[in-house]
Amino acid sequence: MDIDLDTLDLSELKKLQKDVDKAINEYQDRRMSEARAKLEAEARAMGFSLAELLDGKKKPTAAKSPPRYRHPDDATITWTGRGRKPAWVLEHIEAGKPMEELEI
Repeated sequence: MDIDLDTLDLSELKKLQKDVDKAINEYQDRRMSEARAKLEAEARAMGFSLAELLDGKKKPTAAKSPPRYRHPDDATITWTGRGRKPAWVLEHIEAGKPMEELEI
């Protein structure tokens, strides 16, 4: 495709430039998606995820905080002390009792 750039005015040249930039970006995105899909399939065939191979290790899961407080009447209800206070903790405090009574 031969385009005589000397015959185009400024607005046509800018539009052509914009169209070429868009075409280049779309081409690169398409090629990258194809490469990623191919690599993911190869990694799966070998029993790994692509993220695992790129990071070098599995991401650690967040350690669960142990409970620090226990419901006074139902020992199966606990709270780690993080986040909002549960209603049963608030009721205990509003009753004028210290939180130390709830500690495990």
